[in-house]
Amino acid sequence: MTTRTAFALARLGLAAAGIFALSGYFYYTLGVATFAIANFFSYFTVQSAIAAVAVIVTAAIVALRRPTDPVWVDMLRAMVTTYILVSGVVYGIIVWQSSRANYSIEVPWSSQLLHFVIPACALIDWMVDPFKARLPWKYLGWAIVFPVLWLVFTLIRGPIVGWYPYFFLDARQVSGPGETVFYCLIIVAIITGIAALLTWITRLKRMPRHLLPPWGSSL
Repeated sequence: MTTRTAFALARLGLAAAGIFALSGYFYYTLGVATFAIANFFSYFTVQSAIAAVAVIVTAAIVALRRPTDPVWVDMLRAMVTTYILVSGVVYGIIVWQSSRANYSIEVPWSSQLLHFVIPACALIDWMVDPFKARLPWKYLGWAIVFPVLWLVFTLIRGPIVGWYPYFFLDARQVSGPGETVFYCLIIVAIITGIAALLTWITRLKRMPRHLLPPWGSSL
């Protein structure tokens, strides 16, 4: 088995874990009194996880058919990796703040997979993959398009349906619109920072593939 094939199989396994986690999270939220299908699919975590599954499967198929990744595949990989990492960071902060405020947030196994395990695996895949393309810095502009559109959609939909996926987007649950804008700017900054880090990783000087040790070309 070649290293390239091993990466492909690992990605298929990660995609399967994502589907398993999404299914488990959906089943878990069925028990919440305020559950609504439209609300479930409005979470940034859920949308980014679904996108990640689709992109990871695509990357696996490409890995089985081509010796290296085309730029467009790795741009998509970088985007979804950024989004699921941000979901994990933000969710971790929310859980941490809840413990300081003397109220607890239940973190079921499905949520742990979605917010922590899968993002960590995707990051490791990105860091150790020797076949990824070198991303241009202009990619950063594309990386924030979806999150900004999601924020605009959520802030418009929230007052209409009376529900927000995250408390800090509801001005009634914070000190006002100013704090909501502040949180949004922080999220955009985190997204840009993580996207920049992933882009920088692709631009590190790497050993030519023909000089890789035996374990670098086959398993």
